[in-house]
Amino acid sequence: MRILPPLTALAVAASLYLAVFERDRLAAVLPQASGNTSAAATSAPDPAPAPATVAEGGQISVVALRSEARAIQNAVLARGRTEAARVVDVRAETTGLVQSEPLRRGAFVTAGQVLCQLAPGTRAAQADEARARLGEATARLTEAETNADAAIRLNEGGYATETRRISANAALAAARAGLQAAQAGVAASEAEIERLTMSAPFEGLLETDTAELGSLLQPGSACATIIQLDPIKIVGFIAEADVDRIAVGAMAGARLVSGREVAGRVTFLSRSADMATRTFRVELTVPNGDLSIRDGQTAEMLIESEGTLAHLLPASSLTLDNNGTLGVRVVTADRTASFVRVTVLRDTVAGVYVTGLPENAEVIIVGQEYVTDGTPIVVTFQDRFGAAADTATKGKAP
Repeated sequence: MRILPPLTALAVAASLYLAVFERDRLAAVLPQASGNTSAAATSAPDPAPAPATVAEGGQISVVALRSEARAIQNAVLARGRTEAARVVDVRAETTGLVQSEPLRRGAFVTAGQVLCQLAPGTRAAQADEARARLGEATARLTEAETNADAAIRLNEGGYATETRRISANAALAAARAGLQAAQAGVAASEAEIERLTMSAPFEGLLETDTAELGSLLQPGSACATIIQLDPIKIVGFIAEADVDRIAVGAMAGARLVSGREVAGRVTFLSRSADMATRTFRVELTVPNGDLSIRDGQTAEMLIESEGTLAHLLPASSLTLDNNGTLGVRVVTADRTASFVRVTVLRDTVAGVYVTGLPENAEVIIVGQEYVTDGTPIVVTFQDRFGAAADTATKGKAP
């Protein structure tokens, strides 16, 4: 027969009897142990890890960076598109049948190159008739000048009346008017012949075929559309908050949707805002000698503006106040924390450039989330980020 299980059962029963029925007597026998045990059980709270190191006197230990503002080049970002420098629809000014072979779209044409040639019809004969009338008018003028001169001399010698002299002068004036009319007729006929030829107004590319051989053109009919892509414009729209930061002549760059990057200058900045968007049109002029940049491509523009002073800080130093405002916490003269609102100008590999701080500031970079305005702090300064940032800035432009 096993004796161990019955002995264990008796021991458990005795322990339960003493704990339930003899509790007061046990407390009197072991007062010190019981008191210490109760105090330890009731006064020791569950330990919780402190989010930040608390120094003597309730001060919070933080790590700060001594930051000095530095001058950086600033830029305005805008989105836009490429646009041909010039786009012209060459149209007919007179009526006629096309007698020239058509040029196909995409062809490169030079300034003055013939695009459409119309048949002259009877215009050459009309021009000859106008020249003949000019010769006749010239002869009449010569005759009128001779008669007027003779009438004046006879009148001065008393051999002709004043009426004859006046009539001779009137005939001279009519002859001169006839000569001017004949000259105008010749000029009109020659201009009509010149209108038969439609030429390229500038060097560029044909965007459409020229008018087909044998087609009838009337005044206003299209001969061809020609575009100039060198130089090419990049057009964007600037918000009214940024328009005063740029000026005509400023350097600018653009990145096309294909990834190609180009550079140029601002050649136009609108003085009138778009009524719908309240933005201002800006144009860059970019060389395009190989004509590889097309009209209408999407582009991202970066326009140079005046430099500004900014602090280079680690991105982790940024925080939000109770209102959701972006800023940093700085060390004040009396060694307390204070929130300062900042504006992020640029995000780089070395850190973020921000404005809104004084020229020299002690910025909390570790522990800023555990302090509020007026919290007393113990500061440990770290210079490694500043040294690394300086090295990165010197080695690579932000």
